[in-house]
Amino acid sequence: MPMDRLLLIDDDLELTELLTEFLSAEGFAIETANDGEAGAKKATESSYALIVLDVMLPGLNGFEVLRRIRAANRTPVLMLTARGDDVDRIVGLELGADDYLPKPFNPRELVARIRAILRRANPDPTPESARPERLTVADVVLDFGTRTVRRNGELIELTGVEFDLLAMLLREAGRIVSREDLAKQVLGREFSPFDRSIDMHVSNLRRKLGHELNGIERLKAVRGAGYIYAAI
Repeated sequence: MPMDRLLLIDDDLELTELLTEFLSAEGFAIETANDGEAGAKKATESSYALIVLDVMLPGLNGFEVLRRIRAANRTPVLMLTARGDDVDRIVGLELGADDYLPKPFNPRELVARIRAILRRANPDPTPESARPERLTVADVVLDFGTRTVRRNGELIELTGVEFDLLAMLLREAGRIVSREDLAKQVLGREFSPFDRSIDMHVSNLRRKLGHELNGIERLKAVRGAGYIYAAI
């Protein structure tokens, strides 16, 4: 079985060497870049299963690298942010990062996050009879076979996390889905009240799909409970 190829973009040479050794021992094939320009070039010209991207880079910062990546492909991106810097996390998620991990971190936590993202990006094949090929709610059609979403026939570009989040909400259209369930099923981890990831991904979905349809709020937050997609 071929190893998943990962690209690690970070200017901390000592950390890069440590993570390369650790991730290689976990069965990943690692390539590295130590500045933004080199990282963006590799990320947009080669194929990777996942990219680990530091926010603080010399020259071209991590946000600009992420913009270039998203303009070229939908490769999953895990951003490394400064601990306690909520702004970096929010901006990264808004720009299309799949997840983030604050520095310093335990390498085992990094591996857990990587594996969770890769499971979402490459779900286990499910027999046709066990699930619908498509989910349709009003003007939105979600296709599991091609992992694409269309609104009124127009293709909507979503990240892997956004696709899985929307799929869960559409399956439960008209019913509240808790943040705890969304975090566990979509992000692959327990929900933390200080983690804004789910909220930011929902915000991205609202922006991409449109806030309302026929005067009805498409995706609504229910205080203290979670989110509900309108069964229009």
